[in-house]
Amino acid sequence: MKQLEYFLADESATIAVGTGLARVLLAQDKHINKARSALVVYLNGDLGAGKTTLTRGFVRGMGHQGKVKSPTYTLVEPYELSPWQVYHFDLYRLSDAEELEYMGIRDYFAENCCCFIEWPEKGAGILPKADIVIQLDYQDEQRTVELRAFSARGEDVLQSYSSRQK
Repeated sequence: MKQLEYFLADESATIAVGTGLARVLLAQDKHINKARSALVVYLNGDLGAGKTTLTRGFVRGMGHQGKVKSPTYTLVEPYELSPWQVYHFDLYRLSDAEELEYMGIRDYFAENCCCFIEWPEKGAGILPKADIVIQLDYQDEQRTVELRAFSARGEDVLQSYSSRQK
């Protein structure tokens, strides 16, 4: 299992991790001319740890120019960024995982979709397995981030990301 760990000095460092992951996917697209299966990323960490901030970096790195807001009240914020669709989920307010079935959750995990899911434990048993799990933790006034791959696709993304950091 591929695992990466970084110290995040500030908000811009957190955004840079998300942007870097987006650049990896965009670079991989240049070499593949076919549809790709959904990329599923779980985001773990306490309230305020930077989950939405990291996702903001990813969405902007994929080319979104507008505001990237937290989906705390809407459960999901969609971003149509051809050829990719990015979905940012926040399941914090979800009271029962079955609610995800009513909103058609399975439709979000289609080809050319990236799904970033905050509080994935709230969707246990319904959500697909993660390709990458990102853990954000406080370290005094800063943060640390740990990225772990849980699929061959996740390992490929993290390997490419790690290579770009050198």
